[in-house]
Amino acid sequence: MKPTVWLRIASVVTLVHSALHTIGGVFGKMPAGPAGVAVAAMQANHFRFMGSMRTMWDFHLGMGLAVTIFLTVEGIVFWQFGSLIKREGAALRPVLAVFAAGYIAFAAVSLLYFFTLPSIFELLIAALLVMAMASARREAAAAS
Repeated sequence: MKPTVWLRIASVVTLVHSALHTIGGVFGKMPAGPAGVAVAAMQANHFRFMGSMRTMWDFHLGMGLAVTIFLTVEGIVFWQFGSLIKREGAALRPVLAVFAAGYIAFAAVSLLYFFTLPSIFELLIAALLVMAMASARREAAAAS
C-alpha cells in the first residue's frame, strides 16, 4: 500500500481514538458506590494552587481535555502528512518515527494506568505510522 493510504488510516484511527477518549474518558459517568464517592471528593475539595482555587477533578478534567486536543491535532497532522509524504518522504520518515515511538510509550502508559482498549488504539496508530515509513522507503528506493 502507498504511504499516503497508511497515513490516512492512521489519521482516521487517531480521530476515532480522540472521540472515544472524549466520550468515555473525559465525559464518561462514574458508577455509584465507592468510586463515585471518591470522584465526588475530588470535585468537592478545593485548594489554592499557583494563585488559583482548584480541585483534583479540575486537573483530571483539564488533562483529559488536553489529551483530546492533542489526539485531534495529531489526527489532522497525519492527514496532512499523507499529502506531504509523496514529495518529502525522506524528510518525514524521522518525524513519523518520533510519533510512532511516542504512541508506543503512550500505549505503555495506557496499559499501566488505564486499561487495554486505548493501548490497542495507540499500538495500531504506531504500527500504521511504521507501515507508512516502510512504504515511503520502498517507494524512494524504487524511484532511484
